Amino acid sequence: MTAPTRKQMHLAAHFPGVNNTTVWTDPRSKSQIDFSSFEHLARTAERGRFDFFFLAEGLRLREHNGRIHDLDVVGRPESLTVLSALAAVTDRLGLAATVNATFNEPYELARRLATLDHLSDGRAAWNVVTSSDAFTGENFRRGGYLDRADRYTRAAEFVATARELWDTWTPDGTPRPFRHQGRHFAIEGEFTVPRSPQGHPVVIQAGDSPEGREFAASAADVIFTRHGTLEAGRTFYSDVKARLAKYGRQPDDLKIMPGVTFVLGDSDAEAQERAAEIRRQQISPQNAILALEQVWGRDLSSYDPDGPLPEIDPDPDSGLVQGRVRIGDPLAVAARWRALSEAKGLSIRQTVIETTGRQSFIGSPETVASELVEFVSTDAADGFILVPHLTPGGLDDFVDRVVPLLQERGAFRSEYTGLTLRSHLGLADPVGKD
Repeated sequence: MTAPTRKQMHLAAHFPGVNNTTVWTDPRSKSQIDFSSFEHLARTAERGRFDFFFLAEGLRLREHNGRIHDLDVVGRPESLTVLSALAAVTDRLGLAATVNATFNEPYELARRLATLDHLSDGRAAWNVVTSSDAFTGENFRRGGYLDRADRYTRAAEFVATARELWDTWTPDGTPRPFRHQGRHFAIEGEFTVPRSPQGHPVVIQAGDSPEGREFAASAADVIFTRHGTLEAGRTFYSDVKARLAKYGRQPDDLKIMPGVTFVLGDSDAEAQERAAEIRRQQISPQNAILALEQVWGRDLSSYDPDGPLPEIDPDPDSGLVQGRVRIGDPLAVAARWRALSEAKGLSIRQTVIETTGRQSFIGSPETVASELVEFVSTDAADGFILVPHLTPGGLDDFVDRVVPLLQERGAFRSEYTGLTLRSHLGLADPVGKD
């Protein structure tokens, strides 16, 4: 009898820097905008046989109390331009761009994504995000006029319209006119780009909300999420996979890939020490107060980061912090933070460190490999989008020390077996219309 085939893991690399993940003070931390930084991380990911390279998006510089936040990254070049350049220096690695469905139009974005798919021979992906933020919308003609419900209906129609455009060319290369009439878009004409190597670029959706889960189940190929424990991952996985049947889809049609961090050491104890130091660097005293103000919505600059949490309640309607998503219900979050702080005797900074960390895999390469395999083999995830804390060399150790262990265990590919991102992810090609 042959041994059962182990469930294969999917891996992607996230270019760090949009949030407070990057450790700026480390001398190995380099530019967020020089092409060499993007190239280094992409080449490392391809050397590790990763599925794709993932770029986030920032459409406006974040403000704090009416001023540009000086602890935040400011260099955020346009994703599709960067990925088009990376297509020339990589061969198999998927190239995923985050592009907002609220502030773009289907025809133009469908052209840009199809063009990237041609340039890369079938490696393009689109991470669909939305925004109802009027602050961000000030950079655009329409402004941030969409409420939460409408932004998802627009996104769903946006994706469906883009797919209509990609399907207007027949598989044998014959163009046909299109006409779309919907609630958000009314367009007609002829699409200028022939059917691309993948038919449709891979669609990724980022979000954990009920609306986001339903949108992913109906329209996405990958969902980019986060969850903090193995059990939470299994619960999320089961919930999202169960939603697919109503749309005529199979469980393998949607890959669940949480964004995670990792810290390696020669031993588990050494890795834990390194992780604690990295978190202290990521959550500086200033960043601790910023994180607190995101929840409280109040100017708390007079508070000591090493002191206790404020006794005053949050202001749910505050506009103090602009361009950042406030963390859930402010009153409920504050209550949880206070309970944790009191139970463990934590300061403001210690509380922020403990409550705002993304799920991390911390330990020796052997420990991290085993934990990653457990998440995938027990259906807590289909794979992971790794968010290193250093730009651009933060992925090097993982590729050199963890990937070989995953390959030895039969949990991850040793070589690419296909040419396109869809083939890496095990996704069927969309059927073209004759």
